[in-house]
Amino acid sequence: MKTLKILSIIVIGMLTLGSSLFAQGFKPPAEGKAVIYFVTVKRTANYEYFHKDKYIGVFKGKNYMRIECDPGEHLFWVSAENKYFVTTDLREGDTYIVIVTSKMGMWSAGVKATPITEEHELFEKAQALINEEAPVVISESKIEQRNSELVEFIDNIMNHYEDEWKEKKDFPHISPDMAIPLDAIK
Repeated sequence: MKTLKILSIIVIGMLTLGSSLFAQGFKPPAEGKAVIYFVTVKRTANYEYFHKDKYIGVFKGKNYMRIECDPGEHLFWVSAENKYFVTTDLREGDTYIVIVTSKMGMWSAGVKATPITEEHELFEKAQALINEEAPVVISESKIEQRNSELVEFIDNIMNHYEDEWKEKKDFPHISPDMAIPLDAIK
């Protein structure tokens, strides 16, 4: 009987901890950090996400991924038939949203990433999705595996970005003033 009580306490504790780790809703960034939500509000293909030269995750459909990082300048990109980049200048303590959508490609679906503010027409849909669903969470082992599998691919894309796309294409930029106000995400 005592063993059953102890086991019950452990299981309840794990469920409580697990639900807080993967709970839905906007979560403020940790002290000294900023957070970006990559959100798809419509059904989409499988897109892979990168933070500069590192794979950070994958998801498809109506879903989102929460990325916490240091404030300052960053380069994020999404890979489909095309590659779509977003540069950032993030402010500590702030929250930002990027809407990821499909666009027609030559052979398959392409991707577009659009940073939004609370005035954007899709803000309420993104807000509802984040508040109703848990984020996609990719295990560290899967991230490490994909990073080792994609070394040449990532190097190739980063070289193209630096040598060609950075100057020729007009990719969006997240500035500090694009942060979503705290009262808008409660």
